[in-house]
Amino acid sequence: MELLIWKFIKFCLVGTLGLGIDFGCTFLMKEKLSLNRYLANSMGFSLAVVSNYFLNKYWTFKDTSPEIFLQAQQFTLIAIIGLLINNQILYLLHHRRRYNFYISKLGAIFVVVLWNFFANYFYTFSS
Repeated sequence: MELLIWKFIKFCLVGTLGLGIDFGCTFLMKEKLSLNRYLANSMGFSLAVVSNYFLNKYWTFKDTSPEIFLQAQQFTLIAIIGLLINNQILYLLHHRRRYNFYISKLGAIFVVVLWNFFANYFYTFSS
């Protein structure tokens, strides 16, 4: 259990870096380049996924599997499902409930981080 908690903490630290990448890119694309907020959200999320994959593989899970391509596909699939969850929550909170866009995004990220950790723990890096 202690090992699981430590991995979750490391996963969250990696996620914090990913959050910075995600929010930074989203802000740049939405506010400075005037792209659609959902496209900007998706682009920020995608850049964070790439950095998070490598950091989680080598630091969080200390994974030595040579199946990098397969694992990257699995990690990406989980991230895409997470993105769908993220966008749905973002839509519901921002569009339907009229919460601030970035507060809504933060709430969506909270839910998705739990999904991503456990899905990657039991599926991508289970070896």
